[in-house]
Amino acid sequence: MKPILLLEALCLLAFTLTGNAADTPHPPSFHLSSPLEYQVVQRTARNDGSFKIAAALPEPAATATTIQVRLVGATTGTNWNDLVSVPAGQREFAANLSAPAGGWYRLEVRAFHANADPTAAAQATVEHVGVGELFVIAGQSNSANHGEEKLKPESGKVVTFTGTEWVPSHDPQPGASGGGGSFIPPFGDALAARFQVPVGILAIGVGATSVREWLPRGTRFPNPPTLTGNVTQLAPTEWESKGTLFDRFTQRTAALGPQGFRAVLWHQGESDANQKDTTRTLSGELYRQHMELLIHESSRAMGWNPPWFVALVSYHTPDDAGSPDIRAAQKALWTSGVALEGPDSDALTGDLRDGGGQGVHFSGKGLREHGARWAEKVGAWLSR
Repeated sequence: MKPILLLEALCLLAFTLTGNAADTPHPPSFHLSSPLEYQVVQRTARNDGSFKIAAALPEPAATATTIQVRLVGATTGTNWNDLVSVPAGQREFAANLSAPAGGWYRLEVRAFHANADPTAAAQATVEHVGVGELFVIAGQSNSANHGEEKLKPESGKVVTFTGTEWVPSHDPQPGASGGGGSFIPPFGDALAARFQVPVGILAIGVGATSVREWLPRGTRFPNPPTLTGNVTQLAPTEWESKGTLFDRFTQRTAALGPQGFRAVLWHQGESDANQKDTTRTLSGELYRQHMELLIHESSRAMGWNPPWFVALVSYHTPDDAGSPDIRAAQKALWTSGVALEGPDSDALTGDLRDGGGQGVHFSGKGLREHGARWAEKVGAWLSR
């Protein structure tokens, strides 16, 4: 046989055995609205949790259609399991899938028409999903992105929810004020290592804010904070909150749903303690009352009662290292059972602060220590 004919014969044989790849049908893909890429769901017990799986098929089901799922990961099997049946004529479906704590997992979803070709009619994949621990982090600048050095997680297991997507928790954290660094990456890394689960964050801190600015709309108080953009004056000695930050808090957390996160981590107090204009300083007794109101009313708005951790926070500079009055109010929240004990960040001084130890915000070294101290408090509580 001539060489050219031999080559043609081999090509024909290959076509016969494998078929024409261009003519081989592939099931159309469809988009999952839940879960999202890099999404973490709160584990409901030490070893498990559940995902909401929601999507719409490329077109309405011609016949009853079975949705199957599997989680591919180190601790999961590779078998497909029936999730839900989509009736003929419908496209959308939603159901919950139980999953072991851990991740990242790859979630695969496929659809089969009943009494039809066994080839999948449609398919979808999310490459990274996890069951772990979620935290809301709120307060003022040292809960946000005002640190001296931008940090990022080293574990690959810490993500932040922007409100529309989940992204690796690289500073500055989306959703919080400021363009610098935060304690969130080392905090998340420490908990991910301790509990061997991914960690999700919702960051909503706003720099320079008083607790008065976080109160529900219409809440009144006798003296204003130093910055008045979020409050309204009613009379010489009567002010009220506009509710802007309270609404922001409750709306952002509502996206996670009831029991959708483990706890709120609250780091705030500098803008209520020892203000240069002493008429703007908040008394410890009012600070305690306002915090109790904030915790109670936000829980009512969310429809459930998440735990709150409250840190000891009142430090400004080496010459103004804290307010005993505000610190006593924060401790009173612990002893009364309104809040859990957060770290004493006033104790983080010297080179742990920015500006060569002269600032109110943290240096890179200070951010790492701050994150470690939050992880110690939260981790010990979780272990119990």
